[in-house]
Amino acid sequence: MERSVYAASGKHFLQQYPNQHIYGQLDMHGTNQPQTSHTSTSLSTSDSGEPGVDGKWASRLLRECARAISNKDSGKIHHLLWMLNELASPYGECDQKLASYFLQALFCKATQSGLRCFKTLTSVAEKSHSFDSARKLILKFQEVSPWTTFGHVASNGAILEAFEGESKLHIIDISNTLCTQWPTLLEALATRNDETPRLKLTVVVSESIVRSVMKEISQRMEKFARLMGVPFEFNVISGLNNLGELTKEGLGVQDDEAVAVNCIGALRKAEVEERGAVIRMFQSLRPRVVTVVEEEADLSSSRNDFVKCFEECLRFYTLYFEMLEESFVPTSNERLMLERECSRSILKVLACDDESGVGDCETREKGSQWCERLKEAFSPMAFSDDVVDDVKALLRRYRAGWGLVVPQEEDSSSGIYLTWKEEPVVWASAWKP
Repeated sequence: MERSVYAASGKHFLQQYPNQHIYGQLDMHGTNQPQTSHTSTSLSTSDSGEPGVDGKWASRLLRECARAISNKDSGKIHHLLWMLNELASPYGECDQKLASYFLQALFCKATQSGLRCFKTLTSVAEKSHSFDSARKLILKFQEVSPWTTFGHVASNGAILEAFEGESKLHIIDISNTLCTQWPTLLEALATRNDETPRLKLTVVVSESIVRSVMKEISQRMEKFARLMGVPFEFNVISGLNNLGELTKEGLGVQDDEAVAVNCIGALRKAEVEERGAVIRMFQSLRPRVVTVVEEEADLSSSRNDFVKCFEECLRFYTLYFEMLEESFVPTSNERLMLERECSRSILKVLACDDESGVGDCETREKGSQWCERLKEAFSPMAFSDDVVDDVKALLRRYRAGWGLVVPQEEDSSSGIYLTWKEEPVVWASAWKP
C-alpha cells in the first residue's frame, strides 16, 4: 500500500478557534487601569525580600502567588496579584505573556470567579467562529510546528496498516482535529494496489463546535472523497454529555466493518473516574486498532493539591508558550490567538471548581499513565519502521529543536514522543484488542 508521508494538505485544514479576547487588567480595587509594559524581563530579590526586576521573574512570582492562595494569605495574595498586574502583558515577551494569562487564572481562583469567567470567555469564543480565519490559523500553525501533525502522521500510519486488505472500513473519530488528518488517509486509500475500499467516518464532536462549521467540514470531506474516488460516508454525533454515553449501536458499527477508534486530545475530556469505562466501551467495538494521542502533562494525580497542579500546569504551558515564541514572528496574530485559546484551558484547570463539572474537563495525564489504563483492555502496538520514518521525515520540515523519542522494548511505556528541546510534549500510541 502506498501511504502519504505527511498530514493532510493545508487547503483541507478545517478548524475553529475562539475570538481574540483580551483579559482586562484589574487593580485590586476592581477598576480598569492602563497596562504597564516593562522592557525588563527578570526578577531578583532585594535585601528586604521584595522582588526586583533583573532575573527570570514570571515563574517565581506566579509560584509565590499560587502558594499564597493555597495558604489563604490574603495580604500576600493582594500584593503579588498587584505586582503581576504591573508586570504582565499579553503583548510582551514570553514571561510577560505567561504572567498575563496565569494572572487571570490566579485572580479568578482567589476571588472564586473562575466558572463565571470561563463561561463568559467560552460564550464569546462560540459567537466568533469564522471558517476562513480558522483555516488560516491552522495552516500557519501546521507550517511552523509539528505539534498537531505529529499525531496525525503516527495515527494515520497505524490505521492504514491495520486496515490492510480490508474492503469496508469504519473510523470512529473522537478527537479535537475536526477532520484535519483525514484527507491524507483518503489519498492513501485511493492509491492502494487492490480495490479501493469503502470508508465510513463517524465524527464525535463537542457541543462547543458550531453546527455550521461541521456542515462545512462535511461538505469538503465528501467533495474530496469523490475527487479521490473513495466511496465515502460521513456521520456526525453530537449532544453527548460525556464519552461514556457512546454505544456500538449509536455509532452505527456493523459486524462486517473493520473498525478503528481514533482519539487525539479526546480522552482527557472524559472525567478521570470515567476513563476506564470509556476504554472498555472502545473494547466492546472490537476495533482493529485504537490510536491515542495526548499532550504530555500530568494534571490528574495532583488535582487535589492546588500548588502541585499549578506547578505542572506552569511547566507544561511554559514549554508551549516558548515554542510559540520561537516558531512565530513577534507580531503574529495566529500566535496571539493560540495563546488566548490556552488561557481558557489554564483558567479551566486552575480556577474552576470540581463540582462545577468544568474542573475535571481536559485533565491531562502523561503517556505512562494512559498506558496503565489502556493495558487493562488492549495490548500496545509498536509503530512500524515505516511509520517512524514518516514521522522523522515530518520533523525534518521544521526548525531545529524538535525531536522524536521511541522507547526501548524493555521500557514499560508504549508509543512515541514528540519532544521540544528534549522535553516530551506530545505522546502518540496504537493499541489492539
